[in-house]
Amino acid sequence: MTPLLSIRDLAVAFRTESGPFEALHGLSLDVARGRTLALVGESGSGKSVTAQAILRILPRSAAITRGRILFADGDRETDIARLPADGPAMQAIRGQRIAMIFQEPMTCLSPLHTVGDQIGEALRVHTGADRKEADARTQEALARVGFPDPKRALKTYPFELSGGLRQRAMIAMALILKPALLVADEPTTALDVTTQAQILALLARLQEETGMAILLITHDLGVVANIAHDVAVLYRGRLVEAGPRDVVMRAPGHAYLNALLHAVPRFDMAPGERLTPIRPAQAEIPAARAVERPAGPVLRVEGVSKTFTLRAGRFWQKPRTVHAVSDVSLSLEAGRTLGLVGESGSGKTTVSKMVMRALDPDSGRVLFDAGDGPRDVHGLTGEALFAYRRTVQFVFQDPYASLDPRMTVRQILSEPMEIHGVPRAQRHARCRELMAMVGLDANGLGRYPHAFSGGQRQRIGIARALAPNPRLLVLDEPVSALDVSVQAQILNLLKDLQAALGLSYLIVSHNLAVIDYMADTISVMCRGRIVEEAPRAALFRRPVHPYTRALLAAVPDPSLDHPLDFAAITGDHSEPARWPEPFRLAPDEAGLMHDVEPGHRVRHGAGRAREAA
Repeated sequence: MTPLLSIRDLAVAFRTESGPFEALHGLSLDVARGRTLALVGESGSGKSVTAQAILRILPRSAAITRGRILFADGDRETDIARLPADGPAMQAIRGQRIAMIFQEPMTCLSPLHTVGDQIGEALRVHTGADRKEADARTQEALARVGFPDPKRALKTYPFELSGGLRQRAMIAMALILKPALLVADEPTTALDVTTQAQILALLARLQEETGMAILLITHDLGVVANIAHDVAVLYRGRLVEAGPRDVVMRAPGHAYLNALLHAVPRFDMAPGERLTPIRPAQAEIPAARAVERPAGPVLRVEGVSKTFTLRAGRFWQKPRTVHAVSDVSLSLEAGRTLGLVGESGSGKTTVSKMVMRALDPDSGRVLFDAGDGPRDVHGLTGEALFAYRRTVQFVFQDPYASLDPRMTVRQILSEPMEIHGVPRAQRHARCRELMAMVGLDANGLGRYPHAFSGGQRQRIGIARALAPNPRLLVLDEPVSALDVSVQAQILNLLKDLQAALGLSYLIVSHNLAVIDYMADTISVMCRGRIVEEAPRAALFRRPVHPYTRALLAAVPDPSLDHPLDFAAITGDHSEPARWPEPFRLAPDEAGLMHDVEPGHRVRHGAGRAREAA
């Protein structure tokens, strides 16, 4: 059968100050009707450029220099590469016959227009439907993609939706005209693992119902293993391997794909086994130093709670109170790593902000011991607070947004040292030392953040956190925005720095595979409460709470022998009232923590049996 989309010898070049830069070098691949082709590779490999070329939405600095993009829709074949990008023929194809889902739904949806208006717009533009018909079709599309209240969603703005519902709205917008081909560019990268699994299941179901083809662009090989029919691997703008998923994933023929598979954290890794990055970082880790450690935990969170009052959406509505964190207690030993796990909205980041004193708890306390005894963080003032700010540092999730684009790397690294009184001469030497510690060339100190890749920017963020010689690093989703190969570099670097500098880590993540690789002990949060806590080995050997089990079941494994059970992944796992006994909690019920084994505790409903089912 003729492929729906056939790309032949496609080359795309960008105009730069130093001359043309070719991003795609003669790419050839086919997308079969009714099947999913996963286009795999790291950032910069040419995946998104391929998608932009298909839809003819390349940046002005880029152009197709040769090749064909043959789209065989209906009874005729069209060479998209030869159509004017803004001509009526291409406009008829774009959106109506070929639709696209982008990576970050919040930046792709207008904050000024309702979800209903934005989805219905495509229908009105391409079919001339009136408002009433567009609203009816939009409501039907929202119901199909799993919106709990499609009629209400018509009048909802994007900022009122969760990340998963925003992505569902993008899918409804893409599919309302029933396209023959859906281009999905990293559609689940920014989502929790459970939400990601639900979106993948939704795409598979919609493909089965409509018969559309999907071009899935991703760097996540776990996603590839669970949804793709065929795989094409790009490396620096060239196709290096392609074929049916089962053949390619079970016996990768190219070294690049084999390296990608070994860079992914896996649950079956042996004790002490390290990830194998494609390009190992040449970091100059200092020799391990003796660090004076406190007699007890370096950090204790004792019964902290935090509520937020949300303004009413309409003048006749009352403000709403949200219990973001409810009676959370944590303990972190010096030189160890505590993993705090949960979905978006579970309260993880709120806890980390209270540890950093960016938020004050409504009740409870945070105790930090720098070696001179535990002290209440929120009671510190003056010099004691200044010392705490130096001793506890934060590494942010987004390496693009967390660095000031108007400051050079030298200024970024020097700023915390200048604030804490380090002399200028020592600051210059320390900047060079920090760059070497995170595997970057000191010659880059005079450059600005935009001149670095995402992984390099995250290294700069880590170097900035290390500048004032901290004892504790709070890591908020430190690798969620990175490719798997770069992720492996960063995780290995953090392990090496911890061993050498005696650092303690509080790492916040929704990815249990990353937490499994990094953490010594793990606390699982849901709806503002800790529902299970245990040493890493115990938690993964015997997860007890249904929420923990759901998180583990939703992590996509690159192995074809461990497919996701999409039918078992529903929204019920995060609803305490729907948990089975003895875990079920009534509204506003706190429940009690019970011992499963030494160091392993799980939350039950108050007064219920002590032993887990």
